[in-house]
Amino acid sequence: MGPVAELRGVGQGYGRREVILDLDLDVRPGVLGLLGPNGAGKTTLLRTLATVVPPTRGTVWICGVPVESQRDAQRARRHIGYLPQHFGFYPGFTVHDFVRYCAWLRGLPDSAADAATHEAIAFVDLSDRSRAKMKSLSGGMIRRCGIASAIVGRPRLVLLDEPTVGLDPAQRLEFRSVVRKLRDSGTGVVLSTHLVEDVAAVCDDIAVMANGRLIWQGDPDSLAAAAHPTSDGDTPLERGYMSLLAGLRVSA
Repeated sequence: MGPVAELRGVGQGYGRREVILDLDLDVRPGVLGLLGPNGAGKTTLLRTLATVVPPTRGTVWICGVPVESQRDAQRARRHIGYLPQHFGFYPGFTVHDFVRYCAWLRGLPDSAADAATHEAIAFVDLSDRSRAKMKSLSGGMIRRCGIASAIVGRPRLVLLDEPTVGLDPAQRLEFRSVVRKLRDSGTGVVLSTHLVEDVAAVCDDIAVMANGRLIWQGDPDSLAAAAHPTSDGDTPLERGYMSLLAGLRVSA
């Protein structure tokens, strides 16, 4: 199966500050873990994939179609679900109201939006809280509701930016279960995180960014195999990740 998103020679920045430099990346069905230190460009990359901001150079393809204009971006967004690290909502909305509103934003027709809303809420196991106010939910439930808002209408590409920040261990396990269900449904998921354990648990592929560049990509076993014996970290995957960053510092 072909990629759901492709970036070729993509650059991105704000004013004169370059944040992403000549980046090539394919996102295929499954879960791609995006690792990198603060300032690496991960959030900017997700915003570019989400068509929130156009690249300063290069081309983004969504479902095989290049995004070259605002009209192209509007069409592409029907296939994209995006959950920023900090997402807003009206506290008085119910779970159903919030997800239904996000379905409207994505352009789902009224004839399909209600069924899609119920489906997305059920997917994250919140059907019994459908009529609960957002302000009454726990942190883990809010995160699951956010995922429901990102997947309503079955987008081909789902982008999750630091989705487990602030969750306790039990809530993180619930989150991983939801992501596995997305993976099994054939969706292409990009999971940006600092938590290597989450990557080890749910990701098929890993991309490591630093200083606006993609410095490594491969599967979890390959990242673990990249570990240097003296690198910091409590697991082979953490040591492999730290070895890559240490190698970048040495060569800079």
